[in-house]
Amino acid sequence: MDDAFRALADPSRRRLLDRLNDRNGQTLRELCDGLATSRQAVSKHLAVLEAAHLVTSIRRGREKVHYLNAAPINAIADRWLSRYDRERAAALADLSTALERQSMESPAFVYTTYVRTTPQRLWAALTEPAFTRRYWGGVALASDWQVGSPVLWQDTPDGEPRDLGQRVLVAEPYRRLSYSWHGFQPEHAEHFGWSPEQLVARLGERRSKVTFEIEPHGDAAVRLTVVHDDFSPDSEMHRAISGQLDGSGGWPELLASLKTLLETGEPIPA
Repeated sequence: MDDAFRALADPSRRRLLDRLNDRNGQTLRELCDGLATSRQAVSKHLAVLEAAHLVTSIRRGREKVHYLNAAPINAIADRWLSRYDRERAAALADLSTALERQSMESPAFVYTTYVRTTPQRLWAALTEPAFTRRYWGGVALASDWQVGSPVLWQDTPDGEPRDLGQRVLVAEPYRRLSYSWHGFQPEHAEHFGWSPEQLVARLGERRSKVTFEIEPHGDAAVRLTVVHDDFSPDSEMHRAISGQLDGSGGWPELLASLKTLLETGEPIPA
């Protein structure tokens, strides 16, 4: 948290975070475009932001793509905003967003966390139904994890696995897993209190995809980066998986439960 505060103290670094917040997933060249700052200076600022875990980068071919990482911001909010009137602060933020929002062309959610485990055990936690049921709130994900295969959802131990249209896109054991994401279901409308018209509007969103990047970190830990992207502009699904809708903890809550399960043997209580 100290590293995050020190990184945020510099206006040039805040400007870079603002640019990633506007359009997540940019190369160094794209971040330098239009700035009166040298490429070398931007690179140094990015190194500080990465060291503070405010930015995470993933190599794509010959270039690195930089993403805003929500984890430290969430930690700061949990520690400080919860001490004050969080609901009032959230209401003001929502009002500001509603007044200023422009449709995001391609919103993305990126989250990096470090887990005391092995790549093999983390892979098992992402792919084995008995594992997923423990931190997905009772939902088991089942697949043979071959490219093109369905990823089935089983809501209860006795329930019939459901095909919600999710398909495996990439499966490189212990390194990388990616699959397409489901659309909204009728139970979401009940959970979030949507009208039939609102549900129909949400059903029109295109399918997104989620990718898990697994990298060894030192001798006893793993760096897990989750990239959820390919959303429709101004996507309600993006807000749901980010934990921005009332009643949705999204990926931050789910990944915290996964980390806790792997490190302590028990997930965060539902």
